[in-house]
Amino acid sequence: MILEPIQRPELTDKTKSAYEQFERLILEIKKKKLPEEIELVINKHITQLNSITDTDKTLRNEIRKEQSKIVGMLAQKLKIVPINYFRKTWFVLGMTVFGIPIGAALGLSLNNMAYLGIGLPVGMSIGLAMGSRIDNKAKEEGRQLDIEL
Repeated sequence: MILEPIQRPELTDKTKSAYEQFERLILEIKKKKLPEEIELVINKHITQLNSITDTDKTLRNEIRKEQSKIVGMLAQKLKIVPINYFRKTWFVLGMTVFGIPIGAALGLSLNNMAYLGIGLPVGMSIGLAMGSRIDNKAKEEGRQLDIEL
């Protein structure tokens, strides 16, 4: 069974919104049937977060760090992801893996490296398309959490 993050009514606006997002993530994760060893790792992250006494910037940074670790582990081990997880990941990959080489090839073939920048939006579009396709597949297979981070 997955633990609950402790209630923190004293939080400031920025930290409160990050904490509420973390609580929604845990709520969505609880809806999925997870192996016991994954639940134990998630509980370790929640316990780590619950042990922090600071209520501002330190807590906000820890929330992001623990949330990122949990989402990364779920994506890697169980292929369970939040909404638009792959789209955001492939957005950057598209620009670097496809966009820069396309721009460089175009610049070299036309003997004008000013065309290097044309490859970036092309790669970005390719990345968004691929990420959206993978996100849709995850949704169809029931591997998507009903939360966008």
